[in-house]
Amino acid sequence: QVDLVESGGGLVQAGGSLRLSCAASGRTSSTDAMAWFRQAPGKERKFVAAIRWSGGTYYADSIKGRFTISGDNAKNTVSLQMNSLKPEDTAVYYCAAGSSWLGPFGSWGQGTQVTVSS
Repeated sequence: QVDLVESGGGLVQAGGSLRLSCAASGRTSSTDAMAWFRQAPGKERKFVAAIRWSGGTYYADSIKGRFTISGDNAKNTVSLQMNSLKPEDTAVYYCAAGSSWLGPFGSWGQGTQVTVSS
């Protein structure tokens, strides 16, 4: 079991930036990938970005060029730098951990709200 705690959400105007962070604890040795997903009101949870500790980062097309995922394997932390935010980025953002960036992700954080005003 891996426990995940997100932080860094909030309210920002369109065009602004936010940085989300996620700290993992517990049985992190079985984790090779950490990812961010988001869920807007009334919509399904969707993949945003992932990082593999063995190498590689992956992004959804909708956020390429605006968001950057980074992480520190030794500290079991992952961050999501979000720039040029748009109102459609408004969602609850979830951190996830798993053995593969392709999923399934067995561990999830509680989520952090990101609201982008127009």
